[in-house]
Amino acid sequence: MKKDFLSIVDLDEGDVDRLIADAMRLKSLRAEGIRHEPLRGRSLAMIFEKASTRTRVSFEVGMTDLGGHALFLNPQDMQLGRGEEIRDTARVLARYVHGVMIRAYRHSTIEEFARHSSVPVINGLSDRMHPCQVLSDILTLRERFASLRGVRLAWIGDGNNVCNSWILSSALTGMEIAVASPPEYRPKAAIVEQARAAGGRVSIHTEPAEAARDADVLYTDIWVSMGDEPERAARLRAFAGYTVDSRLVAQASPDVLVMHCLPAHRGQEITDEVIEGPHSIVWDQAENRLHAQKALLVRLLGEREEE
Repeated sequence: MKKDFLSIVDLDEGDVDRLIADAMRLKSLRAEGIRHEPLRGRSLAMIFEKASTRTRVSFEVGMTDLGGHALFLNPQDMQLGRGEEIRDTARVLARYVHGVMIRAYRHSTIEEFARHSSVPVINGLSDRMHPCQVLSDILTLRERFASLRGVRLAWIGDGNNVCNSWILSSALTGMEIAVASPPEYRPKAAIVEQARAAGGRVSIHTEPAEAARDADVLYTDIWVSMGDEPERAARLRAFAGYTVDSRLVAQASPDVLVMHCLPAHRGQEITDEVIEGPHSIVWDQAENRLHAQKALLVRLLGEREEE
């Protein structure tokens, strides 16, 4: 039976543990220059409605590392761009490739594609979720904490797709997620309630200092995401005061780790001195997109890695 990865809750706690262990092993093999190609002869179609740097490069390089092949597909160069129905494209691609990764404007697009695809579908980003980002971030934190249970992560800024995935992940990791957002840009109540119903610890704040107090991790993201450009002026006004700067860092744990999923608009959601400072692990988390997604690809497209 095929498995999709559309949301972080498509995994259970055991799945997360196994994927992180696999990712660490694959990362070590790559660092040692050891070839490991369990996906030789397998192909991944990558559909990008939205522009991408890290998602495209990490999936494409990941498939190459694993011995497979990745195809970059721009909808405007496909029949999708001329009105072909999603279900028809999904059925046809599934006859050619072993998996599909989609980076889409609407989460419903990815859900529809998955319903009609007979091969695994991976959410490379949607307006509602960004599970690949959070899976790789969990890897980054597991490299630094013996256990994530009880670790407090403060999300500062827009209650967006990455924030949603972090909130939902709280029940899988045992982390406490404290979100500070302007009231009009808070994460949807349904997402928060879903996480709490599953045992997640989530708190919602208005003041950044409240969320950041004693936090082990400070996390932020851009204020104006792709598709939000018409709201740019309103968003910049609303998020004034939500910058992760040295004063906010001082509210957190002395050893706080600062994360940003990139791209960063320095001087808006984060200052240059913080992203380049000693608390920043931004570049490690960017690298780990590659390793976490390689583990995911092996799980979905190939044989299960030996424990």
